[in-house]
Amino acid sequence: MFSQVVPWRRFTNQCLRSTRTVIIRNASSSSGSGSDQQYDLVVIGSGPGGYVAAIKAAQLGLKTACVEKNATYGGTCLNVGCIPSKAMLHNSHLYHMANHGELKKRGIDFEGVSLNLPVFLKQKDDAVKGLTSGVAYLFKSNKVTGIRGYGSVSGPGQVTVKKEDGSNETLTAKNILLAVGSEVTPFPGINIDEETIVSSTGALSLKQVPKKMVLIGAGVIGLELGSVWSRLGADVTCVEFLSHIGGMGIDMEVSKAFQKILTKQGLKFKLDTKVTGAEKTNGSIRVNVEGAKGGNNEALDCDTLLVCIGRRPFTKDLGLENVGINLDKRGRIEVDKNFQTTCKGVYAIGDCIQGPMLAHKAEDEGIICVESIVSGHEPHIDYNCVPSVIYTFPEVSWIGKAEEQLKQEGIKYKVGRFPMAANSRAKTINEPEGFVKVLSDATTDRILGVHMINSVAGELINEAALAMEYGASCEDVARVCHAHPTWSESFKEANLQAYFGKAINFS
Repeated sequence: MFSQVVPWRRFTNQCLRSTRTVIIRNASSSSGSGSDQQYDLVVIGSGPGGYVAAIKAAQLGLKTACVEKNATYGGTCLNVGCIPSKAMLHNSHLYHMANHGELKKRGIDFEGVSLNLPVFLKQKDDAVKGLTSGVAYLFKSNKVTGIRGYGSVSGPGQVTVKKEDGSNETLTAKNILLAVGSEVTPFPGINIDEETIVSSTGALSLKQVPKKMVLIGAGVIGLELGSVWSRLGADVTCVEFLSHIGGMGIDMEVSKAFQKILTKQGLKFKLDTKVTGAEKTNGSIRVNVEGAKGGNNEALDCDTLLVCIGRRPFTKDLGLENVGINLDKRGRIEVDKNFQTTCKGVYAIGDCIQGPMLAHKAEDEGIICVESIVSGHEPHIDYNCVPSVIYTFPEVSWIGKAEEQLKQEGIKYKVGRFPMAANSRAKTINEPEGFVKVLSDATTDRILGVHMINSVAGELINEAALAMEYGASCEDVARVCHAHPTWSESFKEANLQAYFGKAINFS
């Protein structure tokens, strides 16, 4: 289902006008061991997919509970993923600007820049606390029952929650939604201690700035966290098995430009290289590497090793075998077009099923899944219109098909490019690096893919997502009046070049 582009269709969901009144026990009044609680929907997991689905279900009139195994709501994203890393990326960028003369170039003179790492990390922690507390507030205001404990499917229509005190609570549900997310993929033979050999979780809370850091994997997570510690003063070397950075899906033209920019910032790259092992020796870590196809053996010494080779679905001890739920070869829960598993009444969304492991993808799946449960309508989502973002500086984002994919599929296309150096807003604030690239169907002019690298790519890509969701052509976007001076004019100009052959402000 994920390889097929589903056309956008409008449908009216009668359940959106539901006026049903439901009485739900407060989250703080969870009863003790052995009690039976009956719900229309029980969601296991309160990450972006789970908590959004729970809220939407309650808004649609379902008696809803959300089970969370951790002390706070929000899952990986809010606690040890998207949110804390973005706080660190932003603040490390400010420090880098101050410490490397960028502010002085703008006429801001000062002396004695220093990093207060505990305060730096506390700001990150405060952001996390505020947002996770916000989920708890949203549960209360939407009458979602929050239940702490490890949830598992113990039988058809039944969820057992194991509490911290060892007691069990049984929940009976007409529908169960698995929004259990993912976990860090371990590297065989390398033991993560979250002190000197760390995963993305440990990299968010290092006690000091490493002198030398080696990171395994130059994908999205590795590049973001590598950028943070590089800006703060670490000598960072990225080891990547692939021949490019940025992970799967990134356009190669963007990837090459991206690597040049990050290299200029101080990051080092060893591409087409694999790690064969790592060991602690004399207070440091020795990382052994060789060419992806063998040979070129080398040892890299560092004081911090960051393992970022990806994530895998979290399906441990969920009781899937109790109701005959199948996993695919990659350990993902198998679902049909309605997100229903092989067990009727049990659904799954987000990182634990097929598709990109992205918070916003999980959110959308959660919403359309519960709408489908209530209305009976088949859910509709176009996975070709799910954007990806790397929140470095500059940012990188893309949506739709890359140029290499279009060539492989034999699709005739046109290309529109516009450099940020020709964008007035980028020039006025001295952030001219990068470009916007638009790919369109050579016959119909419909936008097929958008790829960009610039200071606000994570925001700008959403205009492309809206355009593609509605099947817009490049001419459609080019003829929309964009405010001046704005970053978004670069997107307009790239579309203009794609359909007309020439931009206005660049030749």
